[in-house]
Amino acid sequence: MKVLVLNCGSSSLKYQLINMETDEVMASGKYERIGEEEAFITHKAKGKKVEIQNPAYDHAEAIDFTLKQFTNPEYQVIESLDEINAIGHRVVHGGEIFKESAIIDDEAIENIKKCGEFAPLHNPAAVLGMEACKKVMPGKPMVAVFDTTFHQTMPKEKYVYPIPYKYYEKYGVRKYGAHGTSHLYVSQRLAEIENKSLEGTKIVTCHLGQGSSICAIKDGKSLDTSMGLTPLGGLPMVTRSGDLDPSVVTYLMKKENLSAQEMEDILNKESGLSGMSNLKPDFRVIENTSVEGQPDALMAVETFNYSIASYIAKYAVAMNGVDYIIFTGGIGENQINIRKGICEKLAFMGVKIDLDENNMRGEEKVISTPDSTVKVYVIPTNEELMIAKETLRLVK
Repeated sequence: MKVLVLNCGSSSLKYQLINMETDEVMASGKYERIGEEEAFITHKAKGKKVEIQNPAYDHAEAIDFTLKQFTNPEYQVIESLDEINAIGHRVVHGGEIFKESAIIDDEAIENIKKCGEFAPLHNPAAVLGMEACKKVMPGKPMVAVFDTTFHQTMPKEKYVYPIPYKYYEKYGVRKYGAHGTSHLYVSQRLAEIENKSLEGTKIVTCHLGQGSSICAIKDGKSLDTSMGLTPLGGLPMVTRSGDLDPSVVTYLMKKENLSAQEMEDILNKESGLSGMSNLKPDFRVIENTSVEGQPDALMAVETFNYSIASYIAKYAVAMNGVDYIIFTGGIGENQINIRKGICEKLAFMGVKIDLDENNMRGEEKVISTPDSTVKVYVIPTNEELMIAKETLRLVK
């Protein structure tokens, strides 16, 4: 059984074709600048990597050209598109409508559009991908897998905000979280590595990347998470502010005569570590500049580390202890100094990091010392495989 996994942006398309019998990635790639004449695809298959410039004026054209690469004789991975059994779509926000992954039909698409008000950059793009697939591969089973559904197990006191309850009842204003597919994958992978059930475990997973979130996972279920109503909440991120005193927002809107949309754009695109350090929105640049001793970059990185360590400590309270900490995501898997800086702040909890074991990037590894009271792992995430497994589960 072969599943095509799609992650659609407004002008991009990431994809993987996965053989579910072996979990092998048969082909993968990214289509960029969709909607422009300069659109191009970077495609990997059979040990080859090719970049092809090909105009794609909408997602249907991009998907159609992508599918042709699977049967291209130079790096062919399937004989016919009939071999693709199903398509899994990553969807950021499922609101309160979607408690679990869903078969995609017209009703599901309309509901995904409704949830788009909580993820205006992400959900509409996912819908574009679904509509394109219906056009290019009519009748092919499709599944939506949501970043929010893993967090549906949070108890009410963890997700209802301390504002008038009527806003939750009228508009669904509550904490939803994000990165659920990643948090679920790495926690399940930990259980495989440790050869034990998740029942009885207390895990804090740290998905750190361009967007970052922390999750408290007790008995294999999400108990609490750092992102909120939207992916803007929680930790300070590369360009996103994370949590703030709400009066900061209203004060600046009055002072600068800003509209709600203008303020939201500032918080999403001009804030976070990039805004604090006045550096380009690339974590590697910010971290490297901090190592050189630049004060604002040092402040930004210290703020990031402190915020993550604070959430881990908070979740130790929520679960009455922590057995495991997992780092994942682009920063979590690759930034040696960030892992070290976070773990050093948790020494009071008995966390001890092995500097030699931590001196690596992108490996699946224990990085704590044998006498650390909390076992610390780096586990590379694999959201695409998780989406493929969910897709397979629903279409079987």
